[in-house]
Amino acid sequence: MVETVLISSSFIENNDIWALSKFTFRGLKSLTHLSLANNNLQTLPRDIFRPLDILSDLDLRGNSLNCDCKVKWLVEWLAHTNTTVAPIYCASPPRFQEHKVQDLPLREFDCVTTDFVLYQTLSFPAVSAEPFFYSSDLYVALAQPGASACTVLKWDYVERQLRDYDRIPAPSAVHCKPMVVDSQLYVVVAQLFGGSYIYHWDPNTTRFTKLQDIDPQRVRKPNDLEAFRIDGDWYFAVADSSKAGATSLYRWHQNGFYSHQALHAWHRDTDLEFVDGEGKPRLIVSSSSQAPVIYQWSRNQKQFVAQGEVTQVPDAQAVKHFRAGRDSYLCLSRYIGDSKILRWEGTRFSEVQALPSRGSMALQPFLVGGRRYLALGSDFSFTQIYQWDEGREKFVRFQELAVQAPRAFCYMLAGDAQLLLAPSFKGQTLVYRHVVVDLSA
Repeated sequence: MVETVLISSSFIENNDIWALSKFTFRGLKSLTHLSLANNNLQTLPRDIFRPLDILSDLDLRGNSLNCDCKVKWLVEWLAHTNTTVAPIYCASPPRFQEHKVQDLPLREFDCVTTDFVLYQTLSFPAVSAEPFFYSSDLYVALAQPGASACTVLKWDYVERQLRDYDRIPAPSAVHCKPMVVDSQLYVVVAQLFGGSYIYHWDPNTTRFTKLQDIDPQRVRKPNDLEAFRIDGDWYFAVADSSKAGATSLYRWHQNGFYSHQALHAWHRDTDLEFVDGEGKPRLIVSSSSQAPVIYQWSRNQKQFVAQGEVTQVPDAQAVKHFRAGRDSYLCLSRYIGDSKILRWEGTRFSEVQALPSRGSMALQPFLVGGRRYLALGSDFSFTQIYQWDEGREKFVRFQELAVQAPRAFCYMLAGDAQLLLAPSFKGQTLVYRHVVVDLSA
């Protein structure tokens, strides 16, 4: 129990005091006059004056207040208190030096920052991660060639963790793409060797069963998968990285997926990106042997038609896109040389930024609560997280994550947890959580 001390005035002046505890005035409910003048206080604990119910006069003059986020609460308190406070001035930072604390505008305090913190470690390597919802539950499908499986994890809303759920045999899996079509769950299993398959989840037996093979003569060495809908129909496309195969499009019809179009033969394709903007579905195919090719969907032909190339980057390992305001951007990662950020100018793309990226195999823009980030991985250094600067219209370096040889980055919302999955080819698959930190708290 806190004892209330009957003291009406306290003059703690000229004492060379550098810091106070937030409990300094606890129990002094009768204090009406307080002077902390001419000390060396640079900041004050939040709500230090809250116990002083009837404080009428406060003197903080002659201190070296650092007017950063730790003082924001004081500015708010001064604006609403009935206590008479003698004018006090900032000693730092330079932009606020000799400014009266009472006059500082709250909007000048940028006190909210963010961070990616390690949340869960999955003790296995993986090369792709695909979150999906099925029957109101959240899952993630990961390709694990080292474990010869497509592993499906389920989000546990009680324990707030990803848990083992099921495995699909896949000795050389490079991508496991889940698709929910007419309330039925399918997983397209792309393998470097031994053929690629489509599995179907049977809710009666609660297991995955093989539905069909994918033509091994057409898809020889798949490297990436994209699934999407156009005009109500479901499709998936497979990027083929072999000399003799072809990047191919498959369409769902009644009880299976059927070959629909051969898009790009003999070009060692490495990545696909589906873009559905302005009512014009497009598919961008990146290749290790030529510039990325843009295909646009023809509703008359019900096929993709080559529209042009992204000539600025002749050897993109992967291509991703994002929109900022009214502008559309492409992010193209390169294993040798700088990765590029391009903006669509109406008739062509123009380069707006180059990012050092030696050894990059993974690049992913993503949006978290209105904040836009870019994750750039490398085989030779740690992952770099960039944040979009709207004023400069560029990405600025934000944070470094200790991820070994990432092969993908995947953002997902799990309840109120904002998570970034980083499958690693050489190490553990890491799950980071995006947190918002109020520096004024």
